[in-house]
Amino acid sequence: MKKRIAPALLAWHETENKREMPWKGEKDPYKVWLSEVILQQTRVEQGLDYFLRFINKYPTLDKLAKAKDEDVFKLWEGLGYYSRCKNLLFTARYIQRELKGIFPDKYDNLLQLKGVGPYTAAAIASFVFNQPHAVVDG
Repeated sequence: MKKRIAPALLAWHETENKREMPWKGEKDPYKVWLSEVILQQTRVEQGLDYFLRFINKYPTLDKLAKAKDEDVFKLWEGLGYYSRCKNLLFTARYIQRELKGIFPDKYDNLLQLKGVGPYTAAAIASFVFNQPHAVVDG
């Protein structure tokens, strides 16, 4: 059964659901994390513009961690759910300060980050660190 399902899913993805996004294939955990936080409760079409603006202004975790709160909140305007933005800043600063700027590379450690749930942790662990975690949107 497994041998029949995988090819069918891959074919469906190629023809019906494949979208080119700047974070797809990305190996920088910061960029994958940023995209996942932005896309929580947000349509991809809307989130794409915000992702590009954030990456343009804050291309690295270090730049985001050093940013003024009001500048980041201004850039977030229109996305709603401002707790995501607060968690984004808190987590960026935590990683810079407590983890010496190194993103956790294990699923369980990613789950310890504020604002990171099972889906986001699985996405980072799977896409960036090639760990076998299913990224399933509920």
